Amino acid sequence: MKKIFSVIAGLLVIAFSIAACATSRAGYETAPYTVIRTDGDFELREYPELKIATTARDADNSSFMRLFRYIDGGNVEKEKIAMTTPVFMVNGKMAFVVPEKHKAATPAPSSPQVIVDTLKAQRVAVLRFSGSRTKDSEPQAIAKLQAWMKQNKFTEAGAPFSAYYDPPWTPSFLRRNEVLVPVKTAF
Repeated sequence: MKKIFSVIAGLLVIAFSIAACATSRAGYETAPYTVIRTDGDFELREYPELKIATTARDADNSSFMRLFRYIDGGNVEKEKIAMTTPVFMVNGKMAFVVPEKHKAATPAPSSPQVIVDTLKAQRVAVLRFSGSRTKDSEPQAIAKLQAWMKQNKFTEAGAPFSAYYDPPWTPSFLRRNEVLVPVKTAF
């Protein structure tokens, strides 16, 4: 009986893993960056300038849907634009990274609530964490990252922001979330 239970449990784990991979960030273009240093879940990275589509961040799901409509053909060219990762939450806005293919000629949004902008090139300290997004998870992660930065004598050069890589149906323990803090480039 124990053997049958073990086999069934093993098959369920395999099926769950395959399903999770099929619904995750796999296959999406990811914003490029260079890792300068790694220390467990902490990293120091350099991002190039990124072209982004932004909208005001709302408490409900409307900000995501505005950006999704933009990439789904809600632009002046009526062109579909591939989804990318991560979705950034920066300066009170939600931002999708424009894929490399559309970087030089990004279609203008049809909605006045969506703006095509740039995220300047920068060096950032990063903490990766999993789990669901809650009102406490991001502030706790930022505090942990700032403590690591202080310990390593990194000086903040801007406001913290966050990055989310997975769709909402991804099990929370498999989600890739990050908090990022710009740091001064001279050490």
